[in-house]
Amino acid sequence: MTQPGGTTEARRRGRLRRGIRAGGWWSLTAFVLVVIVFLAWANTVRVADRAAADEVFANPNVTVTDTPTSVVLAPADDAGDIGLVFVPGARVDPYAYLYKLAGTVEDTGVTVVITKPVLNLAIFDRRTLSTFTDAVRNVSTWFVGGHSIGGVRACMLADDPAVAGLVLFGSYCAAAPERTDLRALSLSGSADGLSTPEKIADSADLLVPDTRFVEIEGANHARFGDYGVENGDGVATMSTDAVAAEITRELTEFLTQTTP
Repeated sequence: MTQPGGTTEARRRGRLRRGIRAGGWWSLTAFVLVVIVFLAWANTVRVADRAAADEVFANPNVTVTDTPTSVVLAPADDAGDIGLVFVPGARVDPYAYLYKLAGTVEDTGVTVVITKPVLNLAIFDRRTLSTFTDAVRNVSTWFVGGHSIGGVRACMLADDPAVAGLVLFGSYCAAAPERTDLRALSLSGSADGLSTPEKIADSADLLVPDTRFVEIEGANHARFGDYGVENGDGVATMSTDAVAAEITRELTEFLTQTTP
């Protein structure tokens, strides 16, 4: 015969088990929802400005090739032996950088490999440099660079022994590269509301002493690409054409001077 006390205890244990199971299902459901929302957010990219990209596609002096891991911007003829692996900012379409980088490709014969980061977030991308450099066969001297969080990732890639230099657009290193023999170029914007002039200055000592720092007057964070506006950014007073010309001038000089 079952004792009354035993029946009460069994019911209590049953309710406890049901409560634990219900709590577990609610936690799992909440976790799945968070993952779904995150994936939806990560895959909502800031789309490249069509007019700016079309101008590059229409340029007979450069070619644009899409690969599974990158977008390759190269000279149509007389490609040199210099290459730049460029990492986009968070959730920014790789094609948004075509116009800003095409001038350097045309002027120097450099080949630019714009990466397609995992989940469109460079900070989660742990692929090696060779993942992107293997797409180009004629390059013997490689540089790495990036915009915003892409620049942070570029700082990590800069420790690869194949890298000759580092280029930052509206960005800075989160930690000093281990390599002390790297030359570096840092381009920033006076109106950048995200990678502000103050943040650039505060992290300057993480780069080698002879790093060239150039603040582009009137450029904001988004002006280093062509993809619209960003929340929290400053207001650009320099046109996208003028910023592109400044980038071309500085990047061309940097690559020319640092090439062995």
